Amino acid sequence: MFPQLFDSVPDALIVVDHDGRIVIANPQAERLFGYPPGGLAGLAVEALMPQAVRAHHRAHRAGYSASPRIRAMGDTGQALTGQRRDGQQFPVEIALSPIQSDDGIRFLASIRDVTATQRARQALVRARYDTLVARIGQLALEAADDGSVIELVPALLAEALGVESVAVALMRADRDGIEVRASFGLDEEWMESAQALGPSNLPFWQALASAGPRVLDDLAALPEQALPIRVPDEARTGVVVPLLDRDRPMGALIALSRQPRRFDHDALHLLQSVANLIAALVQRRRTEEQLAHSQRLDAIGQLTGGIAHDFNNLLTVMSGSLQLLEDEYPQGPEAAELIASVQRSVARGAELTAKLLTFARRQRLNPSAIDASRLLRDLELMLGRTLGDLVRIEVTCAPNLPCAYADAMLLDTALVNLALNARDAMPRGGDITLAASERWISAQETRPELAAGHYVVFSVSDTGLGMGAQTLARAVEPFYTTKEPGRGSGLGLSMVYGFVRQSGGYLHVDSQLGYGTRVELYLPVAETAAAAPTAAGTPVTPGEGETVLVVEDEPAVRQIAVAFLHSLGYRVHAFASAAEALQHLQRDDTTALLFSDVMLGNGMDGKELARAARRLQPKLAVLLTSGYDDPLGGGERGDRERFALLRKPYRREQLAAAVRRSLARCDGAD
Repeated sequence: MFPQLFDSVPDALIVVDHDGRIVIANPQAERLFGYPPGGLAGLAVEALMPQAVRAHHRAHRAGYSASPRIRAMGDTGQALTGQRRDGQQFPVEIALSPIQSDDGIRFLASIRDVTATQRARQALVRARYDTLVARIGQLALEAADDGSVIELVPALLAEALGVESVAVALMRADRDGIEVRASFGLDEEWMESAQALGPSNLPFWQALASAGPRVLDDLAALPEQALPIRVPDEARTGVVVPLLDRDRPMGALIALSRQPRRFDHDALHLLQSVANLIAALVQRRRTEEQLAHSQRLDAIGQLTGGIAHDFNNLLTVMSGSLQLLEDEYPQGPEAAELIASVQRSVARGAELTAKLLTFARRQRLNPSAIDASRLLRDLELMLGRTLGDLVRIEVTCAPNLPCAYADAMLLDTALVNLALNARDAMPRGGDITLAASERWISAQETRPELAAGHYVVFSVSDTGLGMGAQTLARAVEPFYTTKEPGRGSGLGLSMVYGFVRQSGGYLHVDSQLGYGTRVELYLPVAETAAAAPTAAGTPVTPGEGETVLVVEDEPAVRQIAVAFLHSLGYRVHAFASAAEALQHLQRDDTTALLFSDVMLGNGMDGKELARAARRLQPKLAVLLTSGYDDPLGGGERGDRERFALLRKPYRREQLAAAVRRSLARCDGAD
């Protein structure tokens, strides 16, 4: 009866002795493993398994033999693998049962090929996983912010994978640690240990980014330094999947399970897909924040530029009127003192509008090669005398540093502004470090504000009070300041920001409450070495009766220009619009120079007027002026269309010098 049943059962059956030798096998087993009739008898049972698991199975068999029990098919919850005689491997499920025989205890194994069943299971699992990824993607599209979606991810993944713990950790903006944004099944102690990670663990994240998902099959056997996060005591296996931003780690998706070898290929694929979604969400949020910040600053820049234009017109009238008064009352000491006082106020107003224009990126720059080491040493000497005894200055400069390419005067002003801000942040004194270094930005490190390239990085660091996140977010906005009234205009850092961006560079501010502030200025490297100082210009001479055509739409400013030119010995014709000026040029060919404001209200602007005037009179000299300092003074059609620009407010001697240079340049072109 037993032999008949043994041979007729549809599953493959083998009986193994205490030493692991196959005593008997039914025909189904022989067909399943590809052996001829009787070919399985006497073989070690490990011959039916892949070589890689045989040693492990021997140890398992020894333990089972010492304490045999009935084990139902599929009870292990693991995918088992059989191997045919030709080496082909296939998935199996096995049931075990000890049986008593005349020769002692034997072990009956019932083996079933589950290839088709496993494929069906995998298809179901993959369909469920794909549905989950699609659901998270839909939530991301519908959500107003990424935070609400990320908070749902750990619980959804834990349920889908059947694991106990999942967490999403993101690097902080300053990259000095990570923040656990969402978790499921993890206690407060684990959260605290994860968030305590600092810069010393960065190599782990970098290695993770280059190697991809890291599967940790035996967490108990890992050395402490292998994983910088405390592992929960009950966890047996885990996966750490990097969240990447242009091949740089921005965080990780972490899953832990109490079951050994829990994460198969499909589970890893699901985790990687969700990690990609999270990374895309975070990148989208950061891009939106950067765009909103850029648009806000651009709007403020346009507003401040317009204000500066109008204010500079007012300053031109004030300054010009004061200079004319000086001529009227040359012998009055009281009047001279009063005029000088008001002129100083005008100069301070001009400095204020210059800062506004710098933020608005409308300040005309005169870039040149700058020796960083010499600049910092000069600043060290100057600041050492002005910052006070409580502040210590330290300068560090990398050797063989290339020259930076920027406006030397504005860079000097920017660094001084940053040093003064640093001093004000240390009411009880402290240390300020001025440093310069060289930095190559690769394509992988680029961001919307920072292009790939070669930079000199100037930095100003202090040990002061630092800034909180909200203050830091608004630090470069003009007129925003945390200082007491009368202690600052709020334009210092915004001026630096505008100057650096206009110079083709990047400004980075790193600050934390109680830990000081570090401001970095990325400026492009100069293609040539620093030039030697140039000789002083030629003395200014008055006019020789030449005719100047003044075009200015502001009547008060026009009157000042006319008065200045008359006092300098020029004949003057003045008009309020470009159309009137062109009509005059068509009637009169005696004009030597056109002096026009760039912004003329309706109709042509100053540059368009200059081009039209040159078509009428090719030898006409041109000098433009602007309170906006727009780059319209520089040509777009080659050197023949390049016009000189005089910034408002201007003094009479500055106008005289600019007129003589323009006339001389035109004469030289003849």
